[in-house]
Amino acid sequence: MNSVRFELNIKGLNEVMKSPGMQQQLQQAARQVCESAGSGYGSDVKIASYEAIAKIYPKSGKAGKDNSENNTLLRTLQAVGLPMTKG
Repeated sequence: MNSVRFELNIKGLNEVMKSPGMQQQLQQAARQVCESAGSGYGSDVKIASYEAIAKIYPKSGKAGKDNSENNTLLRTLQAVGLPMTKG
């Protein structure tokens, strides 16, 4: 059996993970979550050391209370089929 060896191009992967296209996809997904969660939620897309990251958060006290009592953001992420990580 022949073996095949792959070498991951980390620099290229990092470029893709921070690209404008990736940022646009993250902004769209974050906007969808905010709209589904209801009023008072916001989002930002930022560049980390090797990837673009979308953060979704309650902007108002009312949304913060709603999220705390009902896990609104977690439930919304699950409903739209997106993974959630803490960070």
